[in-house]
Amino acid sequence: MPHRTETDSRKLLRRLRDEMSIADPGQERLDRITTIIAESMGVDVCSIYLFRDPDTLELCATEGLRPESVHQTRLRLGEGLVGKVARLARPVNSANAPAEPGFRYMPETGEEVFTSFLGVPVQRLGERLGVLVVQAKEARQYSDDEIYGLEVVAMVIAEMTELGAFTGETTGFAAPHQNPTLLRGVTAQEGEAEGNVWLHEPRVVITKLVNDDSRAELARLEDAVAQLRVSIDQLLANAGSRDKEHQEVLQTYRMFAHSRGWMKRMEEDIRLGLSAEAAVEKEQSAARARLETVPDAYLRDRLHDLDDLSNRLLRILTGQGSETGAEMPDRPILVARNIGPGELLDYGRKLRGVVLEEGAVGSHATIVARALAIPLVINVPRITTEALNGDHVLVDGTEGMVHLRPDDSVTTAFRDKMAMQAKAQERYAVLRDKPAQARCGTTITLKMNAGLMADLPSLPSSGAEAVGLFRTELQFLTQDRMPRRSELVANYARVLDAAGDRPVYFRTLDIGSDKVMPYMNRPDEPNPAMGWRALRVGLDKPGVLRMQLQALIRAAAGRELSVMFPLVATASEFTRAHDMLLREIAREERMGHPLPEKLKVGAMLETPSLAYAPTSFFEEVDFLSIGGNDLKQFFFAADRENELVRRRYDTLNVSFLTFLQVIVDRCHETNTALSFCGEDAGRPVDALALAGIGIPSLSMRPASIGPVKSLIRRSNLNEVSELIARVQARGLESARPALLDYVGTLVT
Repeated sequence: MPHRTETDSRKLLRRLRDEMSIADPGQERLDRITTIIAESMGVDVCSIYLFRDPDTLELCATEGLRPESVHQTRLRLGEGLVGKVARLARPVNSANAPAEPGFRYMPETGEEVFTSFLGVPVQRLGERLGVLVVQAKEARQYSDDEIYGLEVVAMVIAEMTELGAFTGETTGFAAPHQNPTLLRGVTAQEGEAEGNVWLHEPRVVITKLVNDDSRAELARLEDAVAQLRVSIDQLLANAGSRDKEHQEVLQTYRMFAHSRGWMKRMEEDIRLGLSAEAAVEKEQSAARARLETVPDAYLRDRLHDLDDLSNRLLRILTGQGSETGAEMPDRPILVARNIGPGELLDYGRKLRGVVLEEGAVGSHATIVARALAIPLVINVPRITTEALNGDHVLVDGTEGMVHLRPDDSVTTAFRDKMAMQAKAQERYAVLRDKPAQARCGTTITLKMNAGLMADLPSLPSSGAEAVGLFRTELQFLTQDRMPRRSELVANYARVLDAAGDRPVYFRTLDIGSDKVMPYMNRPDEPNPAMGWRALRVGLDKPGVLRMQLQALIRAAAGRELSVMFPLVATASEFTRAHDMLLREIAREERMGHPLPEKLKVGAMLETPSLAYAPTSFFEEVDFLSIGGNDLKQFFFAADRENELVRRRYDTLNVSFLTFLQVIVDRCHETNTALSFCGEDAGRPVDALALAGIGIPSLSMRPASIGPVKSLIRRSNLNEVSELIARVQARGLESARPALLDYVGTLVT
């Protein structure tokens, strides 16, 4: 193969561009492209393999191999040298292909006479689309320049594939973004929703792939990078010293933006014939491909930073901002790589659901989605590249699945499922004003969790008797500055007004771990879930906690006030926080402000240590609320943010139920009010077990109150208690199978 000059490369790319403008069936276009590449590069063979499905490559066009092998030759991902290129997402270059480990001879192709092999991945933004291969009879190693040039050609083919240039009946391939696609993720908020995709950050659409004037394109790139550098410097200046983590990200952006290697690669792409934006996207695709193979978390984050930087540069080059002029569709399902709580709140209740490519179960966005009562699925791979604005989508938050562009049979089954759930909710609505009284006569108090004013309209309609947990941190997390005391007073007063005569239990600021205020420096901790968080921060930095307590007292304005402190690990921590509250009460009295008519002060029991606190602690608190999510992770030493372990341990594990009974017994001895708050309280079978071991109050999301109340009213808690005792006596590990059998015998 002769050395390919800049002119040769540009000629080849222009011929490919011209090919795109011809309105021919997909197969004819594919065939001509392989001929063009083979002629231009002076090789005996050029072949294009495309993915038939995520694990199968199919020979779709060739110049030089036997024509009858087209659409007949298929390889699994990783099979042969072609499959190896696809799996590794990087070139394979061999002067003697048959001698290479993993080589697979495909007799139907007639490739036995070709010795040298060069294959490069056809990919766009980390999405594998196929493999481009050239072969020759002579035994030779292809040069770095030849590899680089073929990668540029592969990038254009990737764009053509994305645009549907090779679809049609003759190829048997549907256009990308048309096929039904099932994607699996992780449930962060249960529920089901049907709607249409609304991309939080729409993909930049590149319409110009090939340049007509390299000098002009190089100038465009230089100008855009200069703008990018100025914008990053401005962001750094505006960030000040408030947010160390944000500054670190911007410093990384700045480093990449000034990287000569990054610029040099893009400039070389332009000299070979790509447009400026195509050159940027080619480097972005390479970064995304590397993301999948890098095991080191720090390096993955840096590649993410480079990916984000490329998006910023593409928006400068194309003029395409996040506002594209498109109208939000009816029944919008938000799709994003990730999103902050403030941005999600801006969308509000217009959204039917949210799907994120990243995210965490305890993230701010998850908390907001729960408050908005919309299903959320996180860690959904490729969703931002697979989905287009307006695509029909079904979100199954209960199973953690997303059906993108579903066929009619899937849609019908999904709608049937939603209809059944709607009928069940109608049955639960009848129970709204009835007590959660079991057949044995025991009544369980059902409360709802909240964190936003948007939650409060659900209070009367849900049948909840109180707000068992109001998360005060959301007002801190959704702003880029510390809220003023007057703002807190107004917000807490609105919450109490909306609740009317129903009690509200305000949890003081629970930050740290997965909840970090954007304007507050956080320490670098190896295990933040067990680190400086919640009440520990409040006691070490009392200014914010004192301001919050003052706001709660003033918001009560003579009404009843219930305050609980989060993550109390020792009795002395509660005593210090309680004393701080009493001092603020005394201060407000001296200032002549009205005091709460009644004050109740309690603690969240989220650490096993507090269950064994001195009896005097149980006598001092007015109430205890078991924080089930944190308590379970500490009890089982299983991080609830870690998908490998968070579902591994069951709430109905006998050892955990036995531990909870210790807490119940201690509260019973001291006549201390007790409640259970967390996701498990909203799962009917789990809630039944919690009530059966003697927990008299449960707090959950509003939508769960109906199903939980329905099951409790059909059950006999004495029978449930005896059943759990028998399971314990038999030495079984979990009470769940026995409880499921019991529930199956109940009359519906």
